[in-house]
Parts: sequence; C-alpha cells; structure tokens
Amino acid sequence: MEQAKLTNQKDTLVFLQKEYPKCFVANGKVKPLKIGIFQDLAKDLEDKDIVSKRLLRMSLRHYTSSWRYLASVKEGVPRINLLGEDGDKVELQHAEHAAEQLKESKAKAAKIKEAKNKEQGITEPSKHKGYSGKGANNSTERAPSKRNKSFPTRKKTNSGSNNGAKPAAVEIKVKENISDTDLKLGTNALIKLGKEPMPVTITDIGKDGISVQLKSGMTVRVQQEQLYKIP
Repeated sequence: MEQAKLTNQKDTLVFLQKEYPKCFVANGKVKPLKIGIFQDLAKDLEDKDIVSKRLLRMSLRHYTSSWRYLASVKEGVPRINLLGEDGDKVELQHAEHAAEQLKESKAKAAKIKEAKNKEQGITEPSKHKGYSGKGANNSTERAPSKRNKSFPTRKKTNSGSNNGAKPAAVEIKVKENISDTDLKLGTNALIKLGKEPMPVTITDIGKDGISVQLKSGMTVRVQQEQLYKIP
C-alpha cells in the first residue's frame, strides 16, 4: 500500500526514524548529522514523492534544534550519514555554536516558565541570605518584598502639564485569536506569555497541538487558543 504524502513535522520525523533508524534516533543516544545531509535526503526521496522539500527542511531543522541533539554536537565527535556511518568530525566552531544555541534555548525556556508562573500567581521561594524563614527576628535583614513584582505600580496622572515627562510605552494588546483559515504554516502570530505577547511563526500543525518558533529559534508546542492575530 502506497504511503500518503506527509503533511506535518511530527509524521515526517517518525517516517525518517523508520526509514533511517541508524541516523535519526527517536530514543537513545543522538549523534551529529553529516553536513549536507538535507541534500542526501532530498536525493534519496525524490522518486518517492512522500514529502515536500520545504517540510523536509523544516523537520530536519526541528530535529537539529532539540536540546539532546545540540548537546551531542561536541568537538571531535564523528558526524554520521543516512546509514549511521561515521564521517567528518565536528569542528570547534560548530561545537561552540551548538553550545551557544543550547544555552539560549534553555534560557528562553526558563523565561517562558517564569512568565507562566507569574501569570498563574506562582512565586518562587525567597533566596535572600539574610532571611531565615520561620522564627526570623525583626532585624533589618528581611526577605525582599515581592509587592512590586505582584502588584504593578499605578500610573500617576498629572493635573497640569507633563513637565517634560516621557510618554508611557505603547503596549501591544492581543485581541483576536487565530482563526482556522489563518492557521497555516509560516503564519506570523502572537503568543501571550505573562504580560508581554511574543511574536512567533507557525512551523507545524498537528492533532496534539501547534509548533511555533520564537525569534530565538526555539520551538514550543501550544494550542490554537493560545495564538492571537498580530494587530
């Protein structure tokens, strides 16, 4: 039975893992891929007409931007081809670039988690060294106040002139959710995480959610109701 043409990154990666099990690993140790492996894939699959080059490239980018893949790109580690055979070794500049991408991706994930916690009213326990928690005395060393973090300062209104005061920053407001007709690969949208909406690009649409890519290059999985049109 002829396989239907692939339409999303998730199914494409499953296909690649089955078609090239020694190259694309679903579970277990990941190895750096040969430079130019996209061209090898495109050539090997050109007669099968199972996946477009655009979707193939996006799926490959998704695979190589995962944390476990980036962590595998170490200087001197052999890169592998579609058959899992060792080839050229990872160069220092490529290893450094992968390490920087991994660092930025994790930092971005931490910010997203922090924003979600703030939106849900979850606060981290105090880490102030001068505060001992239970039984603390009334000394000047107390836990830092979270008042300013939990309750935004009210804006002051001027009865007269503004005396040269700077105008308030323009706030981007999300109003309308992405509709089914606008839900397409490559569409730019906003995702509200905390107070500030963040611009993203839709990279995959699946039954279990939608993959979006942030400006940092990190990909996260969200639901349609979390996406908004850009005003």
